[in-house]
Amino acid sequence: MSKDTQAGRLTKVISVGAVALGLAAGSYGVASAASGSGTDSSSGSSASSSSSSSSSAPSAQTPWGGQRSDETLLTGDTRAKVLAAAEAKVPNATIVRVETDADGHAAYEVHLIKADGTPATVYVDTSFAVVSVESR
Repeated sequence: MSKDTQAGRLTKVISVGAVALGLAAGSYGVASAASGSGTDSSSGSSASSSSSSSSSAPSAQTPWGGQRSDETLLTGDTRAKVLAAAEAKVPNATIVRVETDADGHAAYEVHLIKADGTPATVYVDTSFAVVSVESR
């Protein structure tokens, strides 16, 4: 076998490996983005967050940054009760995210945009009472 043939085969193997690695990384990125982004259609409020990465920095649209890896989006009854408490405390707000709170303020937190455009976080305890509201 000539050196040209060996070099051609090596090039093919490296190319196939690079394509496979690229597909794997791309698939992971798409899956990660899809797992935490989107709209909050079950609350009746429109959500404006499209960020899901815990490494994303705060911006005007997401002043809190993306969802952290140590916090979990709420679902079901718990989500409904936490959301009701937050909406009662801050009416007419746009809900961005309803999740557990890993910082120790309370058990749960609701990121929202107040009617006046101010971002805020409502902290709710395990008995679904509002502990505090932090505006940014």
